[in-house]
Amino acid sequence: GNAGGQHHHRINFFKYHPGYFGKKGIRVFRLHRNREFNPTVNIDKLWSLLSADAQKKYMENKETSPVIDVTKAGFFKVLGKGRLPNVPVVVKAKEFSQHAERRIRAVGGACVLIA
Repeated sequence: GNAGGQHHHRINFFKYHPGYFGKKGIRVFRLHRNREFNPTVNIDKLWSLLSADAQKKYMENKETSPVIDVTKAGFFKVLGKGRLPNVPVVVKAKEFSQHAERRIRAVGGACVLIA
């Protein structure tokens, strides 16, 4: 069994099972993981949430603009890394960073907050 892990089998445990004994980290007595759950997507990946034929359609015809609901793809927040193609898009998300909002508006798009 595991007897003697801190006594006569100490070398074996330290050599082959490092970290078996002791404590590590900080205990959070009431950890609510749902509050921290906030998956993000950058604006350079927004266009890839559309299908290939939809991308082609909106690139050619600028009269209509795509509505991209990032929550349907499992994301809550849109961040501002990268560039969008020069096509106005309506992006729906729970949160937007200031950079993302600025860049979406710069191409003529709109940011819609959803609960």
